[in-house]
Amino acid sequence: MRARLLLGGAILLLVFPLCIPGIVYAREWFHRTIHSSLSIHGSGFLLVDVDDLELHKELITRESSYHENGDETMYETKWRKGSGEKEGCCDSMVKKDRLAMLGEEHPVSLLVSRLDFWLYYTAYVCGGTIGLVYSNNLGQIAQSLGQRSNTTTLLTLYSSFSFFGRLLSAAPDYIRAKMYFARTAWLTIALVPTPIAFFLLAASGNAVALQISTALVGLSSGFIFAAAVSITSELFGPNSVGVNHNILITNIPIGSLVYGVLAAVVYDSHVSSRLNIITDSTVCMGRQCYFLTFVWWGCLSVLGFASSLLLFLRTRHAYDQFEVKRISSMAQLY
Repeated sequence: MRARLLLGGAILLLVFPLCIPGIVYAREWFHRTIHSSLSIHGSGFLLVDVDDLELHKELITRESSYHENGDETMYETKWRKGSGEKEGCCDSMVKKDRLAMLGEEHPVSLLVSRLDFWLYYTAYVCGGTIGLVYSNNLGQIAQSLGQRSNTTTLLTLYSSFSFFGRLLSAAPDYIRAKMYFARTAWLTIALVPTPIAFFLLAASGNAVALQISTALVGLSSGFIFAAAVSITSELFGPNSVGVNHNILITNIPIGSLVYGVLAAVVYDSHVSSRLNIITDSTVCMGRQCYFLTFVWWGCLSVLGFASSLLLFLRTRHAYDQFEVKRISSMAQLY
């Protein structure tokens, strides 16, 4: 009975995301039906299509946001020059060549020349890609830590929490009305569990620490994988998202190679130090087999967190401007 309940719950969770498009469509249909407004024009009535009006307002909002951001930047520059104020290093990194608006199209030549893209690239390769490499090495990690019998449990933990992380990536859109953060801020928050997990593994190699760390890495990497497409679309344009996102995920094979080689070098070094020979059947046992790997992965994930935080600081202005204009246009609409 317990196995059947677990199977039924797993199937329900897997099927539930398929219902989300229907729920969203029903909600949009309801709003379209209720809020389609009739405005009096002379002696008759004029039916206003809400979707067309929203699209028109969105285009006007983006254009005005672009001009306003440009004017504001020019004003701030002139004011600083007039007052003799000098920008610090942090201000220069945050405000120099930052995005003026969301959704601006970036061709490949412009994409690879932007600091925002490389911050995003670093955050991804030092966050989601490390989690992927960790899952690929999870069986050998469990064997080295004496938890070979729990390999299936660990893989299930990683897969389950990766699934929940992907579901959580949709949460910012559902709680947007009550609590709004830039999507790059959610990316920064999602990167927090990864360094915690690796430093926990470096500090302790028992079964509980291994299970908690596996769950944290799965949750973080699942969120990043699912949210990355939306972030790429918002930062670098929806029309170019296919090409731009494929350029972004080139970090997965590159990072997998680098992190895999790093783990292999550390692993083999401890085998050779004990036996002075390495064969295909040689197995390294003990915490030292992956201790330096966990430390290096933890430090790299901190670098990814720092890159994501800087990306958030550089894009926060564009997100705030877009949200203000969106609320204003919705208020005028309804």
